[in-house]
Amino acid sequence: MQISGKAILVTGGASGLGAATAAALSAVGAHPCILDLQSAPAPSVQGSITSPDDVQRAIQLAIETHGALHGVVHCAGLAAAQRTVGKDGPLPLADFERVVHVNLIGAFNVVRLAAAAMMQNAPDAEGERGVIILTSSIAAFDGQIGQAAYAASKAGIAGLTLPLAREFARSGIRVVSIAPGLFDTPLLAALPMAVKEQLGATVPFPSRLGRPEEYAQLALAILANSMLNGETIRLDGALRMPPK
Repeated sequence: MQISGKAILVTGGASGLGAATAAALSAVGAHPCILDLQSAPAPSVQGSITSPDDVQRAIQLAIETHGALHGVVHCAGLAAAQRTVGKDGPLPLADFERVVHVNLIGAFNVVRLAAAAMMQNAPDAEGERGVIILTSSIAAFDGQIGQAAYAASKAGIAGLTLPLAREFARSGIRVVSIAPGLFDTPLLAALPMAVKEQLGATVPFPSRLGRPEEYAQLALAILANSMLNGETIRLDGALRMPPK
């Protein structure tokens, strides 16, 4: 897809991976529209990915501002680390449900509404109407102790990717997921520098935390390359997480 001039919805675009992606899109002439719980530069909607109304408002903003929605980069989500059975007993079911509700059901909410909007677009010369990029995690494949809810939610994202790509193929909409490894995002911001350096040293090469700009580079490559479809791409420096 030709990125320049296209409106792209970036969820979680106020910080971290989403903010880097929005900046990268702007740099190549695309028009990012942000949906985030936090306030973000305009055009943006302050709201939740789990709310059909909030997501629809963000999509409508992109359409009204730039004529059509041609892409989504879905970065919004939450991290959680709790043992299934801890010292205080079984994990409250509501805690598991919350992670799955935000990370998996929220992603599906964004997909279903964005895909419906993109199906109204005129196809380009290759028949393409839009691109959806989701964010999984290497935890989907290498989930650690205490990550049952998080890993399950991110494995769900990976599991959505191929069936969605197959379903939307006749409409000219591609679906690809990125599975980042250890990235220097606000989720790790509270950690001391020494701890972050230790985490980075576990990555085979390059032995450091990933940079949000590197996620953004991959997102732009996916948007531009029409043969990338139905795949979950690990972005992790060859890291395979240990059990804990």
